[in-house]
Amino acid sequence: MTMKLTVKRFRTRRVELPPPPPLPPARPLRTAPVQGPGDDAFMPGSDADGFGAAGFATAGGPASAGPRPMATPGSPDAAPTEIDAIRREGLTGRQLRMARRLAQEHGLPATSDFDAVRLLRARGIDPFQTNAVLDMISGGGQASPSRALTVTPGGDGVRLPQTIKPAQLPSTAANAEQAHLAEVMKIQRELARRRRRKSVLLFARLSVFVLLPTFLAALYFYTIATPMYAAKTQFVIQQAESPSAGGIGGLFSSTPMATAQDSIAVQGYLQSQVAMQRLEADNGFREHFSAPEIDVIQRLPPDASESAVYKLYKKIIRISYDPTEGVVKMEVTAADPQKAVEFSNALIGYAEEQVDQMTQRLREDQMKGARESYEDAERKYQEANVRVVELQERFKILSSAAEIGLITSQIGQFETQLTQDQLSLAQMEANQNPNKARMDPLKRRIETLQVQIGELRAKLTEQGQDGVSLAQVQSDLLAAQADAQTRQLLLAQSLQAMETARVEANRQTRYLSVAMAPVAPDEAAYPRAFENTLVVMLIFAGIYLMVSMTVAILREQVLA
Repeated sequence: MTMKLTVKRFRTRRVELPPPPPLPPARPLRTAPVQGPGDDAFMPGSDADGFGAAGFATAGGPASAGPRPMATPGSPDAAPTEIDAIRREGLTGRQLRMARRLAQEHGLPATSDFDAVRLLRARGIDPFQTNAVLDMISGGGQASPSRALTVTPGGDGVRLPQTIKPAQLPSTAANAEQAHLAEVMKIQRELARRRRRKSVLLFARLSVFVLLPTFLAALYFYTIATPMYAAKTQFVIQQAESPSAGGIGGLFSSTPMATAQDSIAVQGYLQSQVAMQRLEADNGFREHFSAPEIDVIQRLPPDASESAVYKLYKKIIRISYDPTEGVVKMEVTAADPQKAVEFSNALIGYAEEQVDQMTQRLREDQMKGARESYEDAERKYQEANVRVVELQERFKILSSAAEIGLITSQIGQFETQLTQDQLSLAQMEANQNPNKARMDPLKRRIETLQVQIGELRAKLTEQGQDGVSLAQVQSDLLAAQADAQTRQLLLAQSLQAMETARVEANRQTRYLSVAMAPVAPDEAAYPRAFENTLVVMLIFAGIYLMVSMTVAILREQVLA
């Protein structure tokens, strides 16, 4: 865009100058001799009216009774009047300076700016005409007035001013302004040319580094890329919880936080190389993506390494876990819709097996300790019972309590009989003449009872023929029986603990529930031509921008 220069105006107010000093007498203008007005046209006599021999209707009126002197324009007598008239015109300082320069170029003896205007006008030159100097230059360099008084001999005197083509003279201010304008226009044209060149270079760079890759990407995505079909699946991992679960565990049992670790573990397993190997062995993953109908960029080479296959596997198997809902979302991409559904079902089966394996190990770990504790309690209970039986067989006593009760009852009976016999003997001895035949058997019976009671008491505390007392037998049997009872209680507790562990293990069971089964799509989901093309353009535009900024910064640092 080219902008024209605007000239600021200075000192636009009217300048009131003091009256100029009196002018020196001007030289008379030389003119050719004419007929009519007299010998001197500018110095008429007292009887001349200034119009020569021509007569006017008002020449002989009363107004012409007395002679009146008149000032000729341009004469020294008319200078103050004309200068006052020029001062009243309100000329600007710039116009007065132009008039002074023009008067100096014409060689006029001007004493002030207003006098210069007066002298120029007396010579017939318009001081404010823009082409006055140029007219002087075109006229051969001679300063000829544009309007001069012409006096023709043989006429009626001085005629009206005749227009003469002024000489074209050069102006320093005009030439400087035109040179400045020419220089500015040259600079503007150079800037415009540079802008055009830089714009062309910028468009060329953008075409090579941004538009061309974008066009190639669009060509590939719209015409060459093989359409890929996506089968989407959603499943959740649930936990079997007892309705009576309470506490903190019951508080979080129905939330996705309870199965978050299992869901993340399943997600990691499906994205692992092990799942890829199983999918390749069961469903021909490598063969499907090595088919010749797939385009070169997406096709898997037949001799591709395991890492390349796994890289492609992670690209086409997209698995995400939503912790707020506890849902695992899976998207499987393939060149055939049925193949995509087949891959999805296979991966769901792998996930179910993984969930079963994780819960089975957890259940086994929980049941292992309870089962071992129960088996140990049962074995020790059997050993205690065997010991009780062995003691009973060795001592030939079924129950020490019953044996002691029996002996104690016999001792009581014998004590009763002994007491009766002793009373009877005491009554007999109280007679003056006791019957000796009856007393002797009674004494022998008392002695026998005392011996029997002593033997029975000896069985309770003293060692018998086998060297073991009944008290020791009772102690051993009671200890063995108490141990057996204790083992029986421990066995019952172990059985209860094992049952509780079994319930807890069943409660920890996880199972996979498919919320959305895979369905064969009827339209290709990939490639997304427009989105991918736009992404390619933005990527290359960003790279170009970064490289350009880096180069500009380095260039500035080098040139600084």
